[in-house]
Amino acid sequence: MTADPQALRAAIELVTGAWRSQAVHVAARLRLPDLVAAGHHDTARLAAATGVDEDVVHRLLRLLALLGVFEADGDGGWRITPVGELLRDRPGSMRDTCLLYGEEFYRAWGHAEESLTSGTPGFDLAHGEPLLAYLAGHEETAGRFQRAIGDAGNAVFEAVPAALGPSGRQRVVDVGGGNGRLLAAVLAAAPDARGVLVDLPHTLPPARDHLAATVGLDRVELLGQDMFDAPLPAEGDVYLLSRVLGRWDDEHCVRLLGRVRDELKPEARLFVLDRMPTDDGTGMLAALWDLHLLVVEGGRERSLDDYRALLRRSGLALERVVELPLETKGLVAAAGAG
Repeated sequence: MTADPQALRAAIELVTGAWRSQAVHVAARLRLPDLVAAGHHDTARLAAATGVDEDVVHRLLRLLALLGVFEADGDGGWRITPVGELLRDRPGSMRDTCLLYGEEFYRAWGHAEESLTSGTPGFDLAHGEPLLAYLAGHEETAGRFQRAIGDAGNAVFEAVPAALGPSGRQRVVDVGGGNGRLLAAVLAAAPDARGVLVDLPHTLPPARDHLAATVGLDRVELLGQDMFDAPLPAEGDVYLLSRVLGRWDDEHCVRLLGRVRDELKPEARLFVLDRMPTDDGTGMLAALWDLHLLVVEGGRERSLDDYRALLRRSGLALERVVELPLETKGLVAAAGAG
């Protein structure tokens, strides 16, 4: 039987996907995008700057050009592309995401088969402890993790204020707010609003830095605490839960949602952000992150119907669904019978 050439090519691209991601990871680690952007256009200069053999650098750049990270400049050298710009070592890029997914998460995915068949997270198998415990003990990785969440979420976060609608002197509570980028985006669009960010103590330094540089610490309160144990801030007008529920089972989700519901005034609203997989042949990002959550933390992405059920069990009523960039949905809920 002769294989269909298109199917064969598609299969080859699937099974070599890890090679591509690792080539991009090495480029980010060596800061090749920064060097090219700074004027190191020829292979010899890039080899000298990185300390890597010139032939190896050429071979790596040849592949990266085919992947869209660089392009030939017509004079035997290289220039950076918009994709390559996203991998530079500067605020707002995706370099931290690239490093995290190419190192800690890459090793976790090396245990994907055992993780998928046994239910034990691949991160635990690769690193000897769960993700949150690991981050608490590894400051550099924890900072990278928080920045990576912001790198990938910026396009989504910038669309949230419009989805929330007009806001005045509101109190915005971001539960599990991580690096503070979502809260900063919301507060930037509402100059009279004030915010509270709740997350574990080790996550707060990147949030403090970002909020200080954007909206000012005079407008925010940072609470380093466990969102399941310590009381949640009261008197909020808007409560945010962005990509928090995916790491928890249904019972934990109902518990957390119920804690938020207990703080909701009649006019207050909960805004849940997440990717929600479907079975209609669409939603590649949601399907990818669904398995990623399983491998890394034993979690899952939930469908819209799953969320309807969780909200109903928690005494919350879903009012509307907002479409956001990168296959993300925003669920607006109020206290009610569901």
